Amino acid sequence: MATLLVTVPSGREGDASLELEWALGSVRIRRTRWRGVLIVRTDLTKEDALRILKDFETTAIFKIVPLEKWVRSRKEDIIEEGFKLAKDRIKEGESFAVRCKRRGNWIQSSKEIEIELGAKIKEGLNAKVNLDNPDWYVWIEVLGNKTAISVIKPEEIIKKEVEL
Repeated sequence: MATLLVTVPSGREGDASLELEWALGSVRIRRTRWRGVLIVRTDLTKEDALRILKDFETTAIFKIVPLEKWVRSRKEDIIEEGFKLAKDRIKEGESFAVRCKRRGNWIQSSKEIEIELGAKIKEGLNAKVNLDNPDWYVWIEVLGNKTAISVIKPEEIIKKEVEL
C-alpha cells in the first residue's frame, strides 16, 4: 500500500482526483485544507504506483511525492523520525538533501528543520550534503498538526508539466 502527496493547480482537485482514479484504479483520495494538496492511498506498491503515474498523461497534476511515515508536527518528533528513516537508507559517504515544506503554523521554520536534521544526518551517518544532486532526499511535508516524512531517491519524485 502506497501513500502519495499530490499537488495540483488550485481549483483542479476534482480533475486530478479523476485522473488519479483512471491511472491507479482503486484509490482513496483525501483533500486537505490546503488548496491544491491531495493525499492519495492506493493498494499498489509505491514502485508500481510511481511507474504508472510517471508515464500517465495528465492535465491536472503538478507533483507526486511518496510518503512513508506520519508524526505529530513537533520539531523534536520530526527530527527524531527523520533521522531514524535516514539511518535505514542512507549509507556512509552517500549524499542527501533535507527538504521541508510547511503548511500551517505548527512548526516555526522549515529552514530550521532542514538545517538541524541535515546536521544530525551528516554527523550521525557520515553522509555528505548535496543540495543540487543528492543520492537521497529526506522529504518532509508539514500539513498542520501532522507531518509526513520520506527518505526517497530523486527519481521517486514525479514532476509534471501542467498548462494553466
